[in-house]
Amino acid sequence: MTDNLTPRALGFRMPAEWERHEATWIAWPHNRLDWPGRFTPIPWVYAEIVRKLSAVERVRILVDSAEQEQRARGMLRKVGAVMPAVEFYRYPTDRVWIRDYGPLFVKGSSGEAAAVKWKFNAWAKYQDFDRDEAAGAAIPERLGMQTWRPDIVLEGGAIDVNGAGMALATEECLLSPIQARNPQLTREDLEHALAEFLGVERVLWLRNGIVGDDTHGHIDDLARFVNRETVVIATEDDPADPNYAILKENEAILARYPVRSVRLPMPEALTFCGQRLPASYANFYIANRMVLVPTFNDPNDRLALNILAELFEDREVMGIDCTSLVWGLGTLHCMTQQQPS
Repeated sequence: MTDNLTPRALGFRMPAEWERHEATWIAWPHNRLDWPGRFTPIPWVYAEIVRKLSAVERVRILVDSAEQEQRARGMLRKVGAVMPAVEFYRYPTDRVWIRDYGPLFVKGSSGEAAAVKWKFNAWAKYQDFDRDEAAGAAIPERLGMQTWRPDIVLEGGAIDVNGAGMALATEECLLSPIQARNPQLTREDLEHALAEFLGVERVLWLRNGIVGDDTHGHIDDLARFVNRETVVIATEDDPADPNYAILKENEAILARYPVRSVRLPMPEALTFCGQRLPASYANFYIANRMVLVPTFNDPNDRLALNILAELFEDREVMGIDCTSLVWGLGTLHCMTQQQPS
């Protein structure tokens, strides 16, 4: 840090995801308890994602050990990943969801990158997060970046920014007493922190997240900026679905804000072992020249891909089968973190 000045005071802001990346960070899957009875295909799903990403940008992968790195390299070679674009960093993790425990990168007015490493406590739900917290802190240190460490818990999946002063968030995630991350902070306190550390001038508050999301309301399964003025929002037209009323309310709230909204369908309810899973097309990831979209072998896959293809005319929009991945209660956006160029 520099003389205790915040990023905002020094001219930094968090870029939008569609701004140019230097790299995408992921953590290689290893925790079988996150996909009980269904872990076997998960590393291959990761390999396919890295294959796609490595064609358009550098991919930086956290691994627990030399043995895990060797296995990952072998799988990536088999699927045809662009290996010169892949880098490995040996930092042990508890889980793969680096969006939430990794740093959020910010950029200065002259283009230099820095990092904000918020506190991570496993969504105020799980007890094993020490390795995730340490790995997230090690990334900017390894990169030699200026880094701020606010004494506030915030996951990357809890907010989405347009790079021009606006952020999306839900009251359920950031303000609810259930799975409370910062019970001592008010709405105004959080808005002030987002302003000082990420350059956010206005938070567009929605109400509740989707059913099945064990983070208790992450925005990246619900609503996402696709450009500075446009937000896609998940919608459900079946009154019998538990998401129906939740998404109708959020759609009405979003209509009051100064943004254009585009409806994005939900897949049919996806369950495994009797558990409703947080399957959502809104959990897409915007990479250089490409958008990766979770698909679920559902009739609405094609509709969602077409909607996003129209919104991202300058990028190739590709579906990734996430029917196995979502059993870990997250998909493409949750498992990635962009580092701006």
